[in-house]
Amino acid sequence: MNIKSLLLGSAAALVAVSGARAADAVVIAEPEPMEYVRVCDVYGTGFFYIPGTETCLRVGGYIRYDIGIGALGQQDVLDKEDFVEGGFVDENDTYYKRARFQLRVDSRSETELGTLRTYAAINFQWTSSDSTQNESFGGAGVTDAQDDFAIEHAYIELGGFRIGKTDSLFSTFTGYAGGIINDDLVPFGPFETHQIAYTFTGGNGFSAAVALELGDGDTGYTGLSNDFTLDSYVPHVVGGLAWTQAWGGISAVAGYDANWEEWAGKVRLDVNATEQLALFIMGGYKSGADDDFLGIEDLDRPNYYGNWSGDWAVWGGGTFTVSEKTKINAQVSYDEDENFAAVANVNYELVPGLVITPEIIYVDNFDDDLDDDDDDEDEIGGFLRFQRTF
Repeated sequence: MNIKSLLLGSAAALVAVSGARAADAVVIAEPEPMEYVRVCDVYGTGFFYIPGTETCLRVGGYIRYDIGIGALGQQDVLDKEDFVEGGFVDENDTYYKRARFQLRVDSRSETELGTLRTYAAINFQWTSSDSTQNESFGGAGVTDAQDDFAIEHAYIELGGFRIGKTDSLFSTFTGYAGGIINDDLVPFGPFETHQIAYTFTGGNGFSAAVALELGDGDTGYTGLSNDFTLDSYVPHVVGGLAWTQAWGGISAVAGYDANWEEWAGKVRLDVNATEQLALFIMGGYKSGADDDFLGIEDLDRPNYYGNWSGDWAVWGGGTFTVSEKTKINAQVSYDEDENFAAVANVNYELVPGLVITPEIIYVDNFDDDLDDDDDDEDEIGGFLRFQRTF
C-alpha cells in the first residue's frame, strides 16, 4: 500500500465518522423566559401585577371574633331545660358571638377614561343569635348559632363612576359616624343597596356625588319584609357635597325615598383640633316623623334614609391618638324621641396586623311618659373584638 492510498482511506474514514456523529447530535431547546410577579406600588402596598397584564391586584381581608354581653348580648332568652321540661319557663342572658372571615379582592388599571377598578368584600361567618321567636312565652327567643354568607361589596368603578352593590351613599358620603364599633345605636342611615353613582373630586378639596339606589330592609311594622326595596322603576336618589381641608371638613347629604315619598338630610363638621385629637358633630333631619302612620299616634312614616326616631337626631364624638398603637374613640347620639347612646372604646394594636378593641356602651330613653316601663330603664353593654387584618 502506498502513502497516497493510505491518506485517501483515512480521509474517507473521518468523513464517515463525522457524518454518523452529526446524525446523532442532540439539539437543546433554549428555555422560555420566565415572567416573575412584579410589585405594583401605584395604588399602595399589597398590589402586584397580574402576569402578562398591566392590571394590579390585591387580595386581602381579615379574621374577626366578636363577643357581646349585656345590652349587646342575647338578653331574656328562654332557659332551654325549663322549656323542654315544661312548667314555668325561666329567662336567662347569654353572649352574642360572631366569627367572621372577610375576603377582599381589589383590581385596578389605568385607562384613557381614568382608573378602572373592581372591588369585592365577601363575608363568611358563624353567629350566635336570638333567632327563634316564641310569642307564647312573651316573645322571648331561643339562642341559636348558624352559618351565614354575605356579599358586603361588589362593584365596578371607572373614574368617578360606580355601579354595583355597596353601602348607601347617604351613609358613606358623610363618613358613617365615629370610630367606635357600635356607632348606629341611634341609626344614621341605611347600608346595603344596589347603586349607580358618580363622584366628582376637585383639586381644592371639593367633592360632589349623586346616586340612584334600589333600597333594602324593612320598617318592622308594616308586615312587609322589604319595605324599602323599589316597587316601581322610580329609584331612590341621594346627593352630597363636601369640602375637605387640613383643619377638617364639612359635608352634607340628602336622600329621597321613592317608595314612601319622604326625604332626609344630614350635615357633618369634622375638626382636627390637634395632631392627636379629631372631633366631629353631625345632625340629621327627616320628613314624615310623628305622622300618626297606620292610625297610631306619633308613629313615623317609613323613611329609608331617615331611619332614626323622630324629626331629628344628632351624633358627636372624636378620636384621641395616644400612640402609634393605641387610639381612644368616643361617641354620643340622641334623637327627638329621647333615645340616647354613649359608647367608648380603646383600639389597641397588640402586634402589627392584630387589633384588640374593648368597648362599653350605655343606652337609655329619657321619655318618662312611655307606657312600656322597660323603655325607661337604662342598659349597659360590653363588646370585645379581636381582628387580624392581612
